[in-house]
Amino acid sequence: MSAVPSGTHHHVPHEPGRPVPSAPHGRAPHEPGEPAPGAPDSRVPHQPGKPAPSGPRSRVPGSPGRSRSGGRLRAWAELLRLPALFTVPGDALAGAAAVGARPGRGCLLAIGSSLCLYEAGMALNDWADRAEDAVERPHRPLPSGRVRPAAALTAACALTAAGLALAARAGRPALAVATPLAATVWSYDLLLKRTPAGPAAMAAARALDLLLGAAAGAGRVRPALSSAALLGTHTLAVTVVSRQETRGGSPLAPLAALAATGAVTRLLPDRPLTTALALGYAKTTARPYLHASLNPSPPLTQRAVGAGIRATIPLQAALAARAGAGATALITAALGPLAARAARRVSVT
Repeated sequence: MSAVPSGTHHHVPHEPGRPVPSAPHGRAPHEPGEPAPGAPDSRVPHQPGKPAPSGPRSRVPGSPGRSRSGGRLRAWAELLRLPALFTVPGDALAGAAAVGARPGRGCLLAIGSSLCLYEAGMALNDWADRAEDAVERPHRPLPSGRVRPAAALTAACALTAAGLALAARAGRPALAVATPLAATVWSYDLLLKRTPAGPAAMAAARALDLLLGAAAGAGRVRPALSSAALLGTHTLAVTVVSRQETRGGSPLAPLAALAATGAVTRLLPDRPLTTALALGYAKTTARPYLHASLNPSPPLTQRAVGAGIRATIPLQAALAARAGAGATALITAALGPLAARAARRVSVT
């Protein structure tokens, strides 16, 4: 119902060429929320000494506070390269399988330690590279100002301490492996990354991570050395390719990585499950490595590095299957699709 009684005002149609008639008494036309002309004003006048009544409050979706919070979370996800975390549990699982240990408390502690040390390396990597990234990758969280350098360094220290603490809970053999693993991570990021020893240091870190699972599962590492060597070889190849992902470079690095993938695949035993997983490993990397060797541009090189990182999962599964741990191999392989899906949201390089 209208607030204005019927018949009080008559509507005058607007004629072309004449100005639009204004509201009576020079008032502006009636707007929603204002009393209609001629109607009693039901609004309560403001009385001195009392707070003025406030109008209804409405929530605006996507408020600045929520947007800032989401932006911070995404910045940390990019800094820590969270999709790459799916490549970590398989190290400890393959190591435990190599020594005949079933996944248990020790293996879970080793996985937790590996996750912490891996993410410590990610945060420390961007902290050490912040000046270079400001020129080559200004969109990264630190040079773009979305994460403070001090916060990244603090996170690296805290995650390293947490990783060593979890390894200590798994036993002295696990801590004896986790300690040089942490030292290798820090040495790589701060000292060795740009030296010829950089790829070898990264390969050693990944091999030690597998041995951490063996030490936590059975207290010994010797039976897992061959698996650690195969995983380290793959990591060495990926790291060599990654050294030219921002500028591009020679096709020799992706060609060498392709050859290394073929060699690792051939060294895995010819058993049905192991063979299937090994072929999945080779398929994940073959085409990206080949494309990067034909055109070693930064985009194709980064794609090859991402494929090499994701291929770690089927290789870990194949190593577990080689040791006769079929269930562990299938659980590890199931992380592959999750890693690929997550990588579409946040880059792993």
